[in-house]
Amino acid sequence: MSSQKYSVNQQLVESLLAWVKSGEIAIPEIQRPFVWKQSKVRDLMDSLYQGFPVGYIITWLNPNVRLKDGTMSGGKKILIDGQQRVTALRAAIVGETVLDDEYNERRIKIAFHPIEERFEVQNPAIVKDKTWIPDISITLQQEVSLIKQLREYLELNPEADEDQVEQGLTRLSQLPKRQIGVIELMSDLDIETATEIFVRINDAGVPLSQADFAMSKIAADTDHDGQHLRKTIDYFCHLAIAPHFIKAIERNDKEYIHSEEFRAMKWLQNEKEDLYDPSYVDMLRVVFGLEFKRAKLSDLVALLSGRNFETRTYEKEIIEDSFAKLRNGMHAFMRETSFKRFLMIIRSAGFRKPDMIRSSNAINFAYLLYLWLVKQGRQSEEIEGIVKRWFVMSILTSRATGSFESQFDRDIKQIEAHGVDAVLQEIEDGALGDGFWNVILPQNLNRANASSPFLHVFLAAQSNLGHRGFLSKDITITDLLEQRGDIHHIFPKAFMRKNGRSWGEYNQVANLVLMQQEINIRVGSKAPSDYMSSVLEGISDGTFRFGAITTKEELDSNLSENAVPASLMSASLADFDSFLEERRLLMSKLIERYYKRL
Repeated sequence: MSSQKYSVNQQLVESLLAWVKSGEIAIPEIQRPFVWKQSKVRDLMDSLYQGFPVGYIITWLNPNVRLKDGTMSGGKKILIDGQQRVTALRAAIVGETVLDDEYNERRIKIAFHPIEERFEVQNPAIVKDKTWIPDISITLQQEVSLIKQLREYLELNPEADEDQVEQGLTRLSQLPKRQIGVIELMSDLDIETATEIFVRINDAGVPLSQADFAMSKIAADTDHDGQHLRKTIDYFCHLAIAPHFIKAIERNDKEYIHSEEFRAMKWLQNEKEDLYDPSYVDMLRVVFGLEFKRAKLSDLVALLSGRNFETRTYEKEIIEDSFAKLRNGMHAFMRETSFKRFLMIIRSAGFRKPDMIRSSNAINFAYLLYLWLVKQGRQSEEIEGIVKRWFVMSILTSRATGSFESQFDRDIKQIEAHGVDAVLQEIEDGALGDGFWNVILPQNLNRANASSPFLHVFLAAQSNLGHRGFLSKDITITDLLEQRGDIHHIFPKAFMRKNGRSWGEYNQVANLVLMQQEINIRVGSKAPSDYMSSVLEGISDGTFRFGAITTKEELDSNLSENAVPASLMSASLADFDSFLEERRLLMSKLIERYYKRL
């Protein structure tokens, strides 16, 4: 068996462009925005002109697929790296339009100065200057002899040196004859090997994700409307972030707006919620788990190719079934009622703003679980409790970090075999026992990180429980989260710095609370014993120096709601470490109470 996993060839630029035009090479991301700056397109033309290397493009040959009649169908080559470069060539040399970040079509016109042998992005000054060829695509695509082009240029520029102009025009005409490297990966490679080859070849060392491979497979399959499905994923994810983008779709894609998929996503034009703005990776993960009961996106690539995991062959029926499941899952994902009800569940768990959700994998699995339970016909009250607990459990146990695909795959198979209730209970019994609440979670709160997921769970717990901000009489944690309240250091940062304490000490999670900005300002750099004495004095004389708390009972209640030890009343710098240790336990107990009532 040969160990060669790919072949390397030099191809003419014009041959490459012809293959793309004929469909021999399928460009998977034709409907995605062109992200190169125009100046980079100019530089690519200059490199070709100078005979400099312009890197490689990488293609992957689709495997041969067994048809229903037993015959074999050969696959196309899929472009998995170099799409921006190929698009730049098509734009500059062929004159094709590209899509900008708003999915508007536009031209990129590269000008050439044959005397100075210099390229530039076309601008109004160049158009007026007769010494420039304003658009090289017109020159390269028109069937006019070089002699005629030279004669026309010299008529406009009679003082130009004929030999110099001829040399420049000759070299320009050779751009389509320049060579570009094409690395073709073998059809029998698994996705992990293909990814490894990509990383080793790519000089930037940028990993190509399995989701990218999946999107490539989807878009390249014209027999199953792959371009349309790929476009649906891109459009939905773009609309989730920028609802006004609906106008661009309606203006630029007249065919798509009459599709069932467009009708399924139109509700996003009025959606202002940004708690979960899924990327194409997120959408693929949820849809794959829901419809295929798998988590490894490499398996999605294989199934979309028709892979039969038992016989290790490729079959047309599997391709058809996979694309049907993919479409069904996409519709379930985009359904307005499902999407909004799921976000309502996450918000009701106390996660009120996007930056509280640091793990896209955790919320992806939660949405997958929600859609799965809806599909099973479970009662809404049951679904709400299960989804909340699973989501928070995932964050607390770091279940959605690291090598999460394998974990997700096991979870999906366990849930399918035993039911989500039994699986969740087993996880809770094993991972969220007394040892977790009394030891592990307090240890996780022993970190200097204002964006800690454990701090965000604590704030979510406070929000869910209806607790108030630190030293606030009526303003709740929910109010502060939604109105951008301040994260405050209980032992103030300026106070700690003044006393020589480090960033790693005063930024520990257990030293942080959410509070009103005006209270934070008044606390300033005072020692805890000083500003807490002022709070008590304000309660005594009615001056309300910090917030509007009027009684000692209200103050004690507020400290409890913020898991702040009463010892803060007289705390000095020497008490800092013992204060943190005490507060970590209180924070952990508050989170435990919150979790058990979800």
